[in-house]
Amino acid sequence: MSKQGDVFRVVSEPAADRPARVEELRKLGFTWADQDGQPYWIDQLVTIDKGTYERLVHAATLLWTVFDKAARFVHGRRDLYELLSVPEVLWDGLDRLPLSEPGRLSRYARFDFSVSSGGGIRLLELNADTPTAYVEASVATPWLCAQHAAEGVRCVNGRMPELLRRAWAAEQPEAACCAGYGTHLEDSGTIDMLVRHSGRAMRCLDTLSLSIDEGVLKDGDGQPIERIFMLYPKEWMGIDDGGEALAYAAETGHVAISNSYHAVLLQSKGLQAVIWGLHEIGVPLFSPEEHEAIEAYMLPTYNEPVLAGNYVSKAMFGREGGSVELYGAKGELDARDADGYDTSRWFRRVYQARADLPEVGLHAEPMRLLTGMFVIDGEPCGIVGRAGGLITGNASHFVAMGVRE
Repeated sequence: MSKQGDVFRVVSEPAADRPARVEELRKLGFTWADQDGQPYWIDQLVTIDKGTYERLVHAATLLWTVFDKAARFVHGRRDLYELLSVPEVLWDGLDRLPLSEPGRLSRYARFDFSVSSGGGIRLLELNADTPTAYVEASVATPWLCAQHAAEGVRCVNGRMPELLRRAWAAEQPEAACCAGYGTHLEDSGTIDMLVRHSGRAMRCLDTLSLSIDEGVLKDGDGQPIERIFMLYPKEWMGIDDGGEALAYAAETGHVAISNSYHAVLLQSKGLQAVIWGLHEIGVPLFSPEEHEAIEAYMLPTYNEPVLAGNYVSKAMFGREGGSVELYGAKGELDARDADGYDTSRWFRRVYQARADLPEVGLHAEPMRLLTGMFVIDGEPCGIVGRAGGLITGNASHFVAMGVRE
């Protein structure tokens, strides 16, 4: 258990009847609590103190505006598209398609923070295009927090479905897709829950069943699709077969893809290097309060390896830690995720000052805790924990988080 003064406290122990609890979660729509016979969900609850949570919301609110302003600064500058490693196949669409209103370049995103045991908050990255863990945050977390409400635990994720409904009412997707829909439990379950919470009548499709005919996106039955949510990273249009055709369909207005096309600018980790560079020279693009937030909550980040030690190298587009390398004080390699998929063969790297994840004493063993903060329709609205090693990779676990009153 955590000490009384810690920002994080573990307030529960795993129940003896895990199979029954996994089944209960399955009925709620969280069907991958166990994966391949191994526990993905840790049956414990981590709480964060109220003051730190409120500062986390404050940080996310300010940084959301900072990222939005930076993406608009980049928009239309092809030299910066290249710097951010945005595939060239997307450039015409980025320039032709209208920008969404301020704060809505992405309506479904998640910040990932390192929150130290002393309450220090540092942003590691923003997933503004295809974040998962939605079901974990919006369904499993409220379920677990409710079991500890009498102990002063509050769930702060209750508005996620409402905000998702509002976001998709604006974007109006008529279909949603992921690769392996119906067979890939996590992605299919995420799609299903997003659609359920949106309250919209939508087709759920396998990305591989889609086709493009003269710029028109069609489902497996040949029916045209004009608006679609895709759990498919936009940068892969520059790599996958059919990606160029999909980019053409979007840039010519035959299909509107959610999140917006411009979410890819927010998604690139290179944008953090742009933000830090603009901050270092004190540009008036950001308000004094926003400059203070950058200094307080972001990490020095560069598109060249200028840091001598204690830094992280990672691809500008990459997920599940596959391209992450951690370097020590003398510039020596400390750790890398050998099991993840290294996307740096296609995308440039960024170099970011290192902020290690805090250690939390869970039942099985001490683990490092990553704190995710969802931003849906422009509002910070839900927290979720990922527990694992120094690098949050594909083998990390979900652990629910609540706020301690």
